[in-house]
Amino acid sequence: MSKPRADWEQVGDRFYRKTQLYTSVFDPDLELENHVVTGAPYSGAVAVYRDESKIFSHRGAQTTKPTIDIYSCAGKLIRQIAWDRGTIKAVGWSEDERLLVVTDDGNVRSYADLQGEFTPFSLGQGAEERGVQACKFWSTGFAALLGDNSIVAVTRYDEPRPQLLASAPHGEIVAWSVLPPEYTSSRSVEVLLAIDKTVYVVDASECEDRGLEAGPFRHIGISPNGKFIALYTDDSKVWVISSDFQARLSEYDSKVKTPPKDLQWCGNNAVVLAWEDELHLIGPNGAASKSYYDSFMHLLPDIDGIRVLTNDVCEFLQKVPDPTEEVFRLGSTSPSSVLLDALDHLERKSPKADDNIQLIRTSLDEAVDTCVRAAGQEYSIHWQKQLLKAASFGKSVLDLYNSDDFVDMTEALRVLNAVRFYEVGIPVSYEQYIRLTPERLVQRLVNRHEYLLALKVSEYLNLPVDRIYVHWAGQKVRSTSTNEDGICDEIVRKLNGKRGISFEEVARAAYDEGRRDLAIELLEHEPRAGKQVPLLLSVGEETIALDKAIESGDTDLVFYVLLTLKKKIPLSNFFRTINSRSVATAIVESSAIDQDQELLKDLYYQDDRRGDGSNLLVTEALSASDLGPATDKLKMAAKLLRDSKEYATQVTALEEAQKLLRFQEAFEKDLNDRFIGLSVNQTMSKLIDKGHMKRAAKVQTEFKVNDKVYWWTKLRALVRKRDLRELEEMSKIRKSPIGWEPFYNEILGAGKTELAALFIPKCTTLTMAERIEMWMKCGKVAKAGEEALKAKDRGALEDLRKQASGNAMLDIDRMISQLQKGR
Repeated sequence: MSKPRADWEQVGDRFYRKTQLYTSVFDPDLELENHVVTGAPYSGAVAVYRDESKIFSHRGAQTTKPTIDIYSCAGKLIRQIAWDRGTIKAVGWSEDERLLVVTDDGNVRSYADLQGEFTPFSLGQGAEERGVQACKFWSTGFAALLGDNSIVAVTRYDEPRPQLLASAPHGEIVAWSVLPPEYTSSRSVEVLLAIDKTVYVVDASECEDRGLEAGPFRHIGISPNGKFIALYTDDSKVWVISSDFQARLSEYDSKVKTPPKDLQWCGNNAVVLAWEDELHLIGPNGAASKSYYDSFMHLLPDIDGIRVLTNDVCEFLQKVPDPTEEVFRLGSTSPSSVLLDALDHLERKSPKADDNIQLIRTSLDEAVDTCVRAAGQEYSIHWQKQLLKAASFGKSVLDLYNSDDFVDMTEALRVLNAVRFYEVGIPVSYEQYIRLTPERLVQRLVNRHEYLLALKVSEYLNLPVDRIYVHWAGQKVRSTSTNEDGICDEIVRKLNGKRGISFEEVARAAYDEGRRDLAIELLEHEPRAGKQVPLLLSVGEETIALDKAIESGDTDLVFYVLLTLKKKIPLSNFFRTINSRSVATAIVESSAIDQDQELLKDLYYQDDRRGDGSNLLVTEALSASDLGPATDKLKMAAKLLRDSKEYATQVTALEEAQKLLRFQEAFEKDLNDRFIGLSVNQTMSKLIDKGHMKRAAKVQTEFKVNDKVYWWTKLRALVRKRDLRELEEMSKIRKSPIGWEPFYNEILGAGKTELAALFIPKCTTLTMAERIEMWMKCGKVAKAGEEALKAKDRGALEDLRKQASGNAMLDIDRMISQLQKGR
């Protein structure tokens, strides 16, 4: 086994390596020079489509319909997307492997999971009118250059909101690039435009000239960390400057008269120039190396290096990681290098193994850590094992060592080696793996339909597996044409009992494919009603959806179903549906009281609930502002109840209410006062207040108000208006239906003691003591004494004498003397 440094190359004081990932990548008949090739971040999929700007000849077997072909890095075709929408101007990837396709009229299609389904959006009318010339993509967005040098930016793909940046100068844009928002001080995307001899920086609010004079610049490249900019000048030189344009860091002269077809960063510390088959790697301080390929190549940059793709090979070019260099550099005496050498001696059973360990004893823990980190940077399984063996040997000698990093690296390498396998074709590096996260790596496997590997990786790393099963089931539904019962049984057998599984998602996929019966059958296995119900409504199973909602006990869900049902089916069918479901009926009734009383009337009519319907009409009559509508409502309420004997009393009351309204309407016209809305008693009281005794008596007669009620109403009205004359006349009447005590009490309460006293003699049913008290409340002590004298109650007279004064006392004394003489 050759040493890892065999593929190293020194550029200046740095080492770079070119790792061969896959060979025989593409069919030799695929002419890469006539195609545009773009790669997703983190060693993701590769999109290949025909470059329409290049002339080519069709071969007999070739199809004339354009396609976008999605491959793995190993050349395995994942998906072929037939293109049917205008001229493609740009294709790019997001960090979550979302494919973006932009056409010349500003329409964008977003393919989220390497499949043919997409979400469209537009860059706006300006893009449609002026046309898209080119696009630059970053991890979460892209910028589009339009025909008039205006720039439209989209910073989020989940909520695309195209934003027009500040106006750029007119003139030919020779090259341009994008600085993502996370690397700018304004947190807004900045676009670098090479126009004439300078570079302009355009953001959302302004366009600034950076004052360069060495242009025109044929290429502009920004490092992955946003700190450096590479510029390719018209005289074949490469400048590397700081992103704030304040420092010029290095310069390199390519001495090639034709400008390169591409310029990209290799990580954050090197720049790569690519012609058709020639590549220049430019390191710090202008040092460079050259390499040549047998066929046309494309550069696919990533965060820690760059993939070089040809028909024959896929290679990964990167700076040699520090731990790797420390271990394998020629002549290295670092502790980690000595530890690896100790392992070699140990395997050959040489005593020098112990000598090496003793030599680095003080820094053995550091050597172990470095070997672990170096193992993560290796693509060769042999050297991964050797480095981990060396680390294991070293930590076995240490008394105390935390093995967490060692265990984590072992797990990570098993996953990395599995996904790097050529049949999977995801040659992700360890640094990319950490940035990507295991969860998103599993999602990439799922998108490639590598379900078994995705399950094994998830189980190995203790990640949830529910999304994998659901995605598999959805794909099964879409791609299998066998009988639906067989598909359902297979899906249920695989998914049943698995935590977090959503049968609703699988059922929706079946429904989207036009397999309605399968969707309904799958929904029967969904335990969450909130997931079942919306799809059941979509497939037309309204009654089942309503029953499921009611079973769940979720009134909000039931209400949602009822609202949907009311919109979708005729009202008569709606009422028939809820009629046998008391919960549904109750919810409709309670909501309609406040929101839709017409619906409530229809419900009562449909259920023959005459009493409830009548009450609703009476309520509306009471709240009516005009007499006409109120009378009409009462007539309707009475008509609703008239055919049923059990409501005879209510019908009579409603008819009397209508008659009362007619009376009140007449009173308002004649007396120019407000009567409508008053009760019978209130109407009589108001008439008496106004002095219309005959009208009040007529109301009594018409509405059969009994004498006691009428006399009470009349008494209170007369007392309220202080009609003393009329009250005095009433005292002359021989008999009162309510007795005479109410007269005394009401008038006394009004403070009219003299008038109240007129009614005391008429209270013949009261005791002597009660009448004495009444006389005393009126201030008639002498009259109280006469009551006691009639009763021959000397004790009462004695009590009265104590309370009397002046003439009243003399009258009481006389009565006491008269009582004594009578004895």
